[in-house]
Amino acid sequence: MRDLSEVGNDLGGYELLAAQLEALLSGENDFIANASQCSAFLFHELPDLNWAGFYLCKDNELVLGPFQGKVACVRIPFGRGVCGTAAQTRETQRVEDVHVFAGHIACDSVSNSELVIPLIKNERLIGVLDLDSPKLGRFSLDDQKGIERLAAILLAASDC
Repeated sequence: MRDLSEVGNDLGGYELLAAQLEALLSGENDFIANASQCSAFLFHELPDLNWAGFYLCKDNELVLGPFQGKVACVRIPFGRGVCGTAAQTRETQRVEDVHVFAGHIACDSVSNSELVIPLIKNERLIGVLDLDSPKLGRFSLDDQKGIERLAAILLAASDC
């Protein structure tokens, strides 16, 4: 698999990643298995990430799920930090500088920007996909759209 640094950090590059992710998840519908594969795929295929993973809804809070990167915060209340805000609002959060985000939770002090996609299936919040980068302003609107599409592929392939 090629990473985006080879194909261009734009929606064209995400077309290739979408096809690769669909092939990777083909034939498997277990959400945890697919989320594990997806976090490894994103971590290794997208440049400038230091964390890629999932927080899953459990008892009205987010609980750490499959991920790649350094150890992370285990529980995040809805409304706290970038992940909790995405869960509470059910809207993607694209943060250019996490250090100016009110209530940011610093699980890794090296992270400078973050993209969090809420995972919603059949109107039910499953959790969030969280991507962190040491690079300020790492995530563009094209990244957001491309990764939202990748999250939709994960949800469509999974029995959550």
